[in-house]
Amino acid sequence: MLRAAYIAQEFLTTFEEVVGGVMLIPSSINGRFSIHVDDRMIYDRKASGGFKEVKELKQLIRDVIAPGMALGHSDKP
Repeated sequence: MLRAAYIAQEFLTTFEEVVGGVMLIPSSINGRFSIHVDDRMIYDRKASGGFKEVKELKQLIRDVIAPGMALGHSDKP
């Protein structure tokens, strides 16, 4: 839950002009972590084989909610 809260804070900071909020939903399944935009799942930790870096998660979200938005240092390889 601590990692999810940190990532949610990163999303809110990065996308403050674009998103209205971030919702954390606890799961009874240990280790479950997925990201949904509206009803679309854009990331699932188990399906991807582990956690991605925060910058990669920001890129995934950006590509869905604001494709033309620059992410500064998060866009650099």
